[in-house]
Amino acid sequence: QVQLVESGGGLVQAGGSLTLSCAASGRTFSTYAMGWFRQAPGKEREFVSAITWTGSNLNYADSVKGRFTISRVKAKSTVFLQMNSLKPEDTAVYYCAKARGTYYGQDAYEYDVWGQGTQVTVSS
Repeated sequence: QVQLVESGGGLVQAGGSLTLSCAASGRTFSTYAMGWFRQAPGKEREFVSAITWTGSNLNYADSVKGRFTISRVKAKSTVFLQMNSLKPEDTAVYYCAKARGTYYGQDAYEYDVWGQGTQVTVSS
C-alpha cells in the first residue's frame, strides 16, 4: 500500500506563491501517475493537475494553467505543485492522489489513494 502525506500549505496574500509537496511511502515502485485536487468550502472536489510516472505528460485544469506547475522526483517518490500568482479563489484544501495506473486525467474516481490534505488560504 502507498501512503501520501502533503505539506507546504499556508496563508499567502493574493499574487503570492506557495509550493506543495506530496511524499509517498510504502509500495512506491509501481509506475503510477500522480495528481493534485482541491476542495473549497461548500464545493465539490476538483481536479488541479496530474503528472505521469516519467514526468513527460502533464495535465492542468484551465483555472490554473500558466500559474501552477506540477513536477515529481521519482527517486524521492515526491510530487510538487508550484503555485504562483495565487488568487483568493484558489483557497481550498489541496489533496495529493495516486492514480490507479498511468491515468493522468481529471476523474477523481481513477485515483485510489489520497493524502489527508493541506490547507491553502489566499487573502485578498
